[in-house]
Amino acid sequence: MTMTNHSRAILIAFLGIMSAMAPLATDMYLPALPELSAEFSASTSATQLTLTMTLLGMAVGQIFLGPLSDMYGRRRPLFFGMIAFALVSTGCFFAGSIEPFLAFRFLQGFAGASGIVIARAIARDVAEGVDLTRFLSILMLVNGLAPILAPVAGGQILVLGSWRIIFAVLAAIGILLALWTLKTRETLPAEKRQASMVASFHAFPALLRDRYFFGHCLVQCFVFGAFFSYISGSSFVFQNIYGVSAQEYSLIFGGIGTGLFLAGLLPARLAGRVKDIVMLKASLLVPLVGSALLLVAFATGFAPLALVIGLLFFTIVPLAVMGTASFSLALSRQGKNAGAASALIGFFSMVLGGLMMPLVGIAGDATALPMAILMLAGYALGTIVFYSHIKNG
Repeated sequence: MTMTNHSRAILIAFLGIMSAMAPLATDMYLPALPELSAEFSASTSATQLTLTMTLLGMAVGQIFLGPLSDMYGRRRPLFFGMIAFALVSTGCFFAGSIEPFLAFRFLQGFAGASGIVIARAIARDVAEGVDLTRFLSILMLVNGLAPILAPVAGGQILVLGSWRIIFAVLAAIGILLALWTLKTRETLPAEKRQASMVASFHAFPALLRDRYFFGHCLVQCFVFGAFFSYISGSSFVFQNIYGVSAQEYSLIFGGIGTGLFLAGLLPARLAGRVKDIVMLKASLLVPLVGSALLLVAFATGFAPLALVIGLLFFTIVPLAVMGTASFSLALSRQGKNAGAASALIGFFSMVLGGLMMPLVGIAGDATALPMAILMLAGYALGTIVFYSHIKNG
């Protein structure tokens, strides 16, 4: 598909915001987790379950919404997904106890999945090869702003009022994105669409039998499992163990997010000069070492705040490179099944993270060891899969 520089820039901005639905739905209210726990009289693990439900909703949603976009095109599922996201965000705002809040969080994740999975499918519609790597890199760069801005914004909202206002803001974002969708061109022509969702679902077994593609699914699964362990545990670690305020925590989280944003520049700059497989390898080994050192620091008791922030920086930041390189390598071999392929990768990248989140708080909110152990396990398993399934293609 031929695009002018202006239309390409607008599309990248649109897709970047759409693919940021995950960090927007999780990171914006991270500073509010202790306050939410107190208001609902919920335990640490129960509170972290609110993050789990969102991620599980996103994982399941991508399995259905990716194939749906292969059948009906990209615009319609995206529009209705954003409308639904706004409605269930409103439900979160009015929730009076932890039980309905958990249900609304699952539905919020399911609806928000439309932005994540369809954004990647659109990228595959308009680019391939080195261009796809550059496109996804720029997309990750735009997307990288969300982890920086979302917790900072959430922290500032808490200064002004209740955590509920955060969900009113998310509802407004959903409405604005739905309206923007109406002004966006369709990227999947009718002749390239699947005849039915059944045809798209039939692509799943073949994709999972593809050792190379399945390897990328597993890498995403384990590495993002480690990442979401950090997402779930960091607010309690910093606020309850180190005693920082919600606003100070949002700045720490935003600082690490800034590193993610800057690291997102690398794949686009290196595309065509450094192979994607080399970037993927480096982006797995660096956080593996960082997470091992982090566990040693917590286990030995030598874990001053500055050291922990530094180790988390080197453990989390390479994900910006890993995500771009792995998605590009996995999707480059897919054509009309881009929606189904994107859905599977998206499912695997979130389902383990969702299941692991409550485990971070299993030992209470006075220790950081569960978070460190889960992070190291995720990076170690991801590295093993890289060498067994991907390295030799």
